Amino acid sequence: MPEPYDVVTMGRIGVDLYPLDIGVPLARVETFGKFLGGSPTNVAVAAARLGRRTAVVTRTGRDPFGDYLHQELRGFGVDDRWVTPVEEYPTPVTFCEVFPPDDFPLYFYRQPKAPDLEIHPSELDLDAVRAARIFWMTGTGLSAEPSRAATLAALRARSEDPAEEPRADTAADTGACATVFDLDWRPMFWDGGDRGSVARARYREALAHATVAVGNIDECEIATGEREPYAAARVLLAAGVELAVVKQGPKGVLAVHRDGSTAEVPPLPVEVVNGLGAGDAFGGALCHGLLAGWDLARMMRYANAAGAIVASRLACSSAMPFPDEVERALAEGAVPADRANGASANGACAKGGSGTRSSATGPSGAGTESPASRPSGAAS
Repeated sequence: MPEPYDVVTMGRIGVDLYPLDIGVPLARVETFGKFLGGSPTNVAVAAARLGRRTAVVTRTGRDPFGDYLHQELRGFGVDDRWVTPVEEYPTPVTFCEVFPPDDFPLYFYRQPKAPDLEIHPSELDLDAVRAARIFWMTGTGLSAEPSRAATLAALRARSEDPAEEPRADTAADTGACATVFDLDWRPMFWDGGDRGSVARARYREALAHATVAVGNIDECEIATGEREPYAAARVLLAAGVELAVVKQGPKGVLAVHRDGSTAEVPPLPVEVVNGLGAGDAFGGALCHGLLAGWDLARMMRYANAAGAIVASRLACSSAMPFPDEVERALAEGAVPADRANGASANGACAKGGSGTRSSATGPSGAGTESPASRPSGAAS
């Protein structure tokens, strides 16, 4: 069998069409930049930028935008072998507006259905999923069939042995082998924008197979019924995970491990240009820290810094930082001014004004977006 991947992510993918004008309503924007998008896909890119071997399990339309996404994944060094086409549905696109420091409305075009919700259990390479050092899935993957069945099949493959008996040491070492549940709450993707028992029940079913849960306050409330960070972390641990990561917006991030260790890390100062994607950079850096076996405080500081760097740039996928950029931000205690002027990593430059200085890693803290969009802040 080939060498296991460091990180395999599963779920949403699409094309982000971001305005190249800051502070301009979408109706008046004249030029856009085109980028790879989708939260778990961006996490794979972020981890690849940090030197990890990554792959993504998802689906696109059989159309030019689908071709573009394959091209971008390969360019970022993310294995696209499990990115397959769906004949019936077009590749999704997402538009945003950019009003720093904390207003980044998103407009999703995923009708009549997004191809990434058409992942079938029979199509999964469960051996590769099982062997990956980290497997990353999201709440959106639980919102519709057959994606929900496929996501749960992948989770079961991670937490059960070949005889389908639960492993006694499922979550014994999140540094060597972690199954991460990004709580990723987007009500518009659920029937009726469900905020009730159906979503919570599906989340709890997935949590029983995960070793790490990560989400912001709103997402933790969906999963646990609790908004107080420590209370939410305790419920997540009781649901089965070994590590609960609660993003608290301008208060920073809280991490609580089942062994009793905790870390509460303040945000890193940054001049916010676009908070979208900060959470995905945080996620890729979290994977990097888990794989490296870092302690909680170091892991959270590093992930905060990665998120802050992306918040200082226009794009998401192409803005993911390299290790030297994260180390520089940590050493200086803030995102350096020459990297917080709206330039994305591929050279696209925002026009119409500069971002606004904020004490958070994103408009609402570690890897978060605006109230008008996804509470935990991925590109799409």
